[in-house]
Amino acid sequence: MKKYVFTGAVAVSAAMLAMPLAAHAETKIGSVDVSANVGFVTEYSFRGIAQSNEGPAVQGGFDLSHDSGLYAGIWGSSVEFNDASLETDLYAGYSHSIGNFSYDIGAIYYLYPETDRSQDLNFYEIAAAAGYDFDVASISASVNYSPDFLAGSGDAVYMNLAGNVPLPYDFSLNGHVGRQIIEQNAAFGTPDYTDWGLGVAYTWKGIDMNLSYIDTDLKEPSECADGCDAKVIFGISHSF
Repeated sequence: MKKYVFTGAVAVSAAMLAMPLAAHAETKIGSVDVSANVGFVTEYSFRGIAQSNEGPAVQGGFDLSHDSGLYAGIWGSSVEFNDASLETDLYAGYSHSIGNFSYDIGAIYYLYPETDRSQDLNFYEIAAAAGYDFDVASISASVNYSPDFLAGSGDAVYMNLAGNVPLPYDFSLNGHVGRQIIEQNAAFGTPDYTDWGLGVAYTWKGIDMNLSYIDTDLKEPSECADGCDAKVIFGISHSF
């Protein structure tokens, strides 16, 4: 899913702050580009924390983007925490480039349709990002804000810095460091924390692959019950 301004679950790609493994093959219908993607990851990790009980996940999305810069889409992933087995994300925003500089503003709603409302898992974020492509490398910065974060944990802010370096033979090197700040840490289940990642991506005949190292500064089990430690994640996807 090409959530232009939103921080990724596995790694940060060249397309600013795209979700993992989400390169798109686009079909033009008038002034609207239509694209879809389907993928698999050995673990779904969101901001350094496991969402699929440290197991594999199937993911996919559908996107619309207008020539004006407006875009909207839907993306889903299998998950395994609390009673949730499915995450569905709805998002929309505006993206624009001026030379090598690009910026993006938007919003995303995270929905867990099979869970009881008393768990208060559904939440939304507004976000903004800016990036610059130096040709030999690109960098970006973003901030996401939620007034009522996951599990009713109150105000939350996620700040992220990311970079991407194209390599020969369709490889690229990408990395990021992020900081999650949460008003009610007890409700969320962890203190404020930092996450980071470093990955190598490769594209072959329309198939995108990514191998990433992900970690946080949270200690298990004193600060995080499970799923916050270092991990290596492989993902593969195809766009059409």
